[in-house]
Amino acid sequence: MPILLYNSLQSSACGIFPHAGNINTKVNMNKIEDYLNTHDISEIYPSEIAKILKKLDDSEFSDAIEKIPKDIVGDVILALPDRYFGAAVESLNFDGLSHAVVELESDDQADFMGKLEELDKEIALKVFETLSKEDQEEIRRLQNYEDFEAGSYMQTEVFTANKNEIVQDVVARFSRLRKLNELENVQNLFITEKDSKLRYSIGLDDLLTFDFTKTLKENIKQSSENFEPKMAYDRENIKEVVHYFEEYDLYVMPVVNRHGVLLGRITSDDIYDIINEHATEQMYNLAGVDDEAEEDDEILKAGRKRATWLSINLLTAVGASLVISLFADTLQSMVALAVLMPIVASMGGNAGTQSLTVVVRQLALGDINQDDALRIIKKEVIISLVNGMFFAVLMGIIASVWFDKGMLGAVIALSMIINLFMAGFFGATIPLLLKRMDIDPAIGSTVILTTVTDVVGFFSFLGLATVILL
Repeated sequence: MPILLYNSLQSSACGIFPHAGNINTKVNMNKIEDYLNTHDISEIYPSEIAKILKKLDDSEFSDAIEKIPKDIVGDVILALPDRYFGAAVESLNFDGLSHAVVELESDDQADFMGKLEELDKEIALKVFETLSKEDQEEIRRLQNYEDFEAGSYMQTEVFTANKNEIVQDVVARFSRLRKLNELENVQNLFITEKDSKLRYSIGLDDLLTFDFTKTLKENIKQSSENFEPKMAYDRENIKEVVHYFEEYDLYVMPVVNRHGVLLGRITSDDIYDIINEHATEQMYNLAGVDDEAEEDDEILKAGRKRATWLSINLLTAVGASLVISLFADTLQSMVALAVLMPIVASMGGNAGTQSLTVVVRQLALGDINQDDALRIIKKEVIISLVNGMFFAVLMGIIASVWFDKGMLGAVIALSMIINLFMAGFFGATIPLLLKRMDIDPAIGSTVILTTVTDVVGFFSFLGLATVILL
């Protein structure tokens, strides 16, 4: 595999040495084919193939997709960034698409069909009609959930047993299903009662310690272990489920409906994807960009989304400029104020962003609840105030020496203390208020905070200068 990745990286030289790039791309194609032919499907990781595919140009990409075994091509396509989905689908014929969907697990089937429907509803409908009634029913059921609900992320493939079954029979059935590849990534046996209601969850390592001649129920009664399952409800917010995985260090969690009927499971690999997606979304939101638009190749779409926040930022900048215009006479009488003024606003903005980032991230991790609001605000205000006093003294001395005006140093020092105090207060308060209003704390926080620190910084500095120096 290292040789294959090395050759794939060489293709990046295409932009500098075109002929060498084309040769290396062809070498990559040969290596991909050799790799696929010399490895068993069970030994191939879709993510590894996806990394290599991203190094190929458009024509070679299409040829490479056709060479990937149909049993894993669906997983490979889903491992690629969304912008590759259309090109990958175009590289497969109708039968190839149908087979790719059939080989996917239920949650991935729903994801694949959802993307295919967005791309081409007609093709999606034709592929859907080729699927078995069972697959169609599962896809419909999963797509009926909202994006934020746990049910939309679950796999319906679960290994279950009745509590009155003999352990030996359960193990034999698991072995048979595993050999037929009807079960994958099984960590737990879910034990149900009548009406498929979930009763226990047993790790396979614990199952092997049971007396194989007795029933599951008898073994559980004799065991000192607690097999009560940690479970999620299908309509529960997926963010809460992520916290369960983190809090209880889980590998898998069963999903039930409000009646306790077992519907499916959520695995740790899905949780990792959710965490990454949420972290990316927050980073984009803090920067005032849309995560879905940025993943798309449409420049106009991404540009429009960014322009929305830039327009808001322009309005807030105009507001800050209006504050400056109130002190036009003060600025004209002392040029030094114009030189020092950006320092106050910049320090306030940076201090506020520090508080904002810490609070937003802690809210996302679930480390802050509503009872902690006062504690968090107090902490951020004190930190900002201490830093404000330190840098106020430092900047006051610099300004006094620089412009040979002692009172000018006092003005900028007082202004900096005021602005950093307000930066810490609003940096902590804004995301907490947005969270209380059920709005993503990352959305719009930076724009609001920047407006506050600019207005407060300019007003306090120029206002103090007007009173003290003139």
